[in-house]
Amino acid sequence: MNQVAGNQALLAKHLKAHLYPYLLLGAIVLFSLPILWDLVADWVRDDNYSHGFFIIPISIWLIYRQRHELVFPAKPASSGWILFGLGAFGLAVGVAANEYFSTRVALVLLVTGLVLYYVGKENFKKIWFSFFFLLFMIPIPAVIYNAATFPMQLFASDITVSMLQAIGVPCVGKGNVIQLPEYSLEVLEACSGLRSLVTLMALAALYGYLTLPGKVRPVILFLAAIPIAIVTNIFRIFFTAVTAYAISTAFAEDFMHEMSGLLVFITALALTLILGGILKWRRKPS
Repeated sequence: MNQVAGNQALLAKHLKAHLYPYLLLGAIVLFSLPILWDLVADWVRDDNYSHGFFIIPISIWLIYRQRHELVFPAKPASSGWILFGLGAFGLAVGVAANEYFSTRVALVLLVTGLVLYYVGKENFKKIWFSFFFLLFMIPIPAVIYNAATFPMQLFASDITVSMLQAIGVPCVGKGNVIQLPEYSLEVLEACSGLRSLVTLMALAALYGYLTLPGKVRPVILFLAAIPIAIVTNIFRIFFTAVTAYAISTAFAEDFMHEMSGLLVFITALALTLILGGILKWRRKPS
């Protein structure tokens, strides 16, 4: 019997020995269907989280690709029950308070704790990212989103005004409105950078996990997604203002408004991949 067949036999034995815990996991998912249904509705309704449809399949694939590295039978990790208990408590409180964010995070925590207990610490170290990645499917609470958006709108507006004045474009900043000659450009929520930030951070986290060595470099790439999203959106506002001033306001409002969002995201993604390529670099031994 080769190594792969041996591992598969051990895995089958493990599943048979722990049938009830896996049935419990299935029951949790079954009774959480209303929560998942509301989550899917948010992905459909909110373009900021349309990437949510891909998160669970990718997480399952990440576990599947590591299947040959999992070793069974595994010693259960008692710390898993702590996460399970915290998740169960958070789920109960979230449902009682009708608070979506807490309920969804608690559900992820509950499933993570259950899996940690039954696959053991050593196995969980190989698949932990799959459960962390699930957090990217959960929309940020509106109160946090709104609190973060307006300061970012003001920041983007101030920087853009400085850039426009530096190249000789006459303009005045009034809050999140950039006043150009015969045209007022309002920096909306979509231009704050927050809209594409979660998607970009999810992609940066996945790319860093799959391709970068060590622990520090993936974290650097993950955190770098924040300034990349903000800077690329500032350039989106800047070029829209320049287009409105130098070409026409109609062109800025139509073509630039429709296309710049997609172009900005592609640019931000390209910058993330370039930074990831740089972080892969290693000095050749002399």
